[in-house]
Amino acid sequence: MSSYDYPVGIVGAGAWGTALAAVMADIHGKALLWARDPSLVAAINAAHENADYLPAIPLPASIMASNDMDDLARCAILLIVTPAQHLRHFLTNMPDIRSPLLLCCKGIEAGTGALMVDIAREVRPVNPVAILSGPTFAHEVAARKPAAMTLACEHEALGEQLAQAVAAPYFRPYWTDDVIGAEIGGAVKNVLAIGCGVVDGAGLGLNARASLIARGFAEMQRYGIARGARPETLAGLSGLGDLVLTCSSENSRNFSLGKGLGQGQSAADLLNGRRTVAEGAATAPVLLASAQALGADMPIVAAVCRLLDGSADVNEVIKALLSRPLKAER
Repeated sequence: MSSYDYPVGIVGAGAWGTALAAVMADIHGKALLWARDPSLVAAINAAHENADYLPAIPLPASIMASNDMDDLARCAILLIVTPAQHLRHFLTNMPDIRSPLLLCCKGIEAGTGALMVDIAREVRPVNPVAILSGPTFAHEVAARKPAAMTLACEHEALGEQLAQAVAAPYFRPYWTDDVIGAEIGGAVKNVLAIGCGVVDGAGLGLNARASLIARGFAEMQRYGIARGARPETLAGLSGLGDLVLTCSSENSRNFSLGKGLGQGQSAADLLNGRRTVAEGAATAPVLLASAQALGADMPIVAAVCRLLDGSADVNEVIKALLSRPLKAER
């Protein structure tokens, strides 16, 4: 990596991308943070703070922000933190760079059903690809509070290299070769977090939330295994770990979206008023279509879809879920 100016570059200066840039600057002494908005780039470089997406968190002065795509060629590894639905566009327009891509976005592409790794392999076949996913709220990581996550890569040597490159005393990656499992966990939990937010917004109580997390995890397993994921990956940091985190806090954008739905607000109003992206809203309908094609039963995901598209209200969805036939737990 010595031939590169930056050991790690981060693409995307939202809250998560900015937090990752702070971690990488701690580890390597410097980091490059790419953002599309030149005014945001200028503000980060001048104030060493991302006031738009991660306010009140001081950033290392060794982070250089840039909106020049050519600067990405100066980075030995690229952490891609674009919104999931924008990944294809970004990779298509990225310069001819051969550095490994560590994908940090979670979702399933609308219209294609493609996982993030599928998009990267299609659009950038010359770049080695890996996944970083797990229970990580950006503001806690930026505050250097302990976190652990899954680093998924099919090639062990590259996986170990990437794990060493992103590991800090407070930021611990666990390597696996189950890329599909890591992807599925991160995508499905976003949709289930909307459902848990609905439970909270509707005032249904903690018992109901715990029940939804458990039954939602069963849905994640059914779908993930149908797509080739390993059960132990789904039960790990990128699956169950991330599910518990995002289903338990309004710091989750998907949970807060669901809470608004549970309080009777429309999905259109909630989504139009957001500056940040709730990935579960775009993932939900394509996830449901994929699950139906695979014969994987996902009633909670189906209920979230009905709330998002306005075909049912909260009371109708709750009644439908609670009136399902009794059956064995599996």
